[in-house]
Amino acid sequence: MKKNWFCWSLTFAAVLAFSASALAQHGAGAGRPTGGGPGSMGAPSGVGPGTTGRPSDVGSTGMGRSSTGSQSPTTVLDNSKLNTSLTNALAKSGVSIPGGDLKTACSGFRNLGQCVAAMHVAKNLNLSFDDLKNKMTGSNSENLGKAIQDLGGPNVNAKSEAKKGNKQAGHDLNTAESAS
Repeated sequence: MKKNWFCWSLTFAAVLAFSASALAQHGAGAGRPTGGGPGSMGAPSGVGPGTTGRPSDVGSTGMGRSSTGSQSPTTVLDNSKLNTSLTNALAKSGVSIPGGDLKTACSGFRNLGQCVAAMHVAKNLNLSFDDLKNKMTGSNSENLGKAIQDLGGPNVNAKSEAKKGNKQAGHDLNTAESAS
């Protein structure tokens, strides 16, 4: 009987010791840590809910992203040095600005990143920038991927083309900011 009681006591003590250690590691069993939600557990900037990979995400603050891309194109392009730098960056990328004026071409877009991405996609896929702009602005506006899907035809991978255009736009915006 004494031996049995001793074994149970020893087992109970061991279980209690391991439980205390496990509870200490997990916040005493209080559930998720503070701030524990999707995207809060070390996900890099621009990853997680709320980030869609759309041109509106290009240029939002974060690593390797331009701070100008998320602002209104007309506001940003009032800075003539930045306007010139971005025009030059686009020219180096082989993108011609419709009408020759960046501020006019980008009017109507929510942000500059969206406009520059649309210019790249128009060049990459040989689409009309004006058609893309019409799809992406106005009352029934679509995101870049949907506009590509509508205008690009069945053989175009809209998701990858939108991603490529966004990446190119981010590069041009960063280059323009560095030069201005």
